[in-house]
Amino acid sequence: MGARAYWWFKAAVFALLAWNTAVYVHSGTLSEGVDSLAWLILLALFELETGGGTGRRRGAAVIRGVRLAAATAIPVAAAGYVVDREWLDAINSILWIAVVALLETQLRFPDAATRHRPWIIAAAVGLYSGLASVALAWLWQADWFSAYDAALWLLAFATIEINVIQVVRRWPGVARAAASRG
Repeated sequence: MGARAYWWFKAAVFALLAWNTAVYVHSGTLSEGVDSLAWLILLALFELETGGGTGRRRGAAVIRGVRLAAATAIPVAAAGYVVDREWLDAINSILWIAVVALLETQLRFPDAATRHRPWIIAAAVGLYSGLASVALAWLWQADWFSAYDAALWLLAFATIEINVIQVVRRWPGVARAAASRG
């Protein structure tokens, strides 16, 4: 897929996620609306950071503030799922929180992530397998919209993973570490 086609693909996925967020905000539970909106904001920020968005320091404080607000809303929504006994939603949230922690680790500590690459890959495979299992459980329960939304989020984060891999490969210390091993 060419760069232009890939850009359009990511834009389409983002537009579909924005639509899903609007559906959850309008007709879902409070936890679903908050959760979906917070994740959409975090996805946009990850894309800005890893997908060739602005690397400028201007607005960095605002971006950090928005990231903190979204990151705070997610566990609050997860707690709401537990209170409401929406177990699949709660499990889904916990797995996504772990995925983001793994992505952040790769971005913030690239040398360590490179040294421990097999563990990072194993953790990512386990987390994404768990998320796919949740999507399949929603399918089994005939909760079509939740299953579709879960699959779309998996697709969206696959694009972020590709971005992270590309960013990490460009960092000088990471390139040296990879070259020395192999």
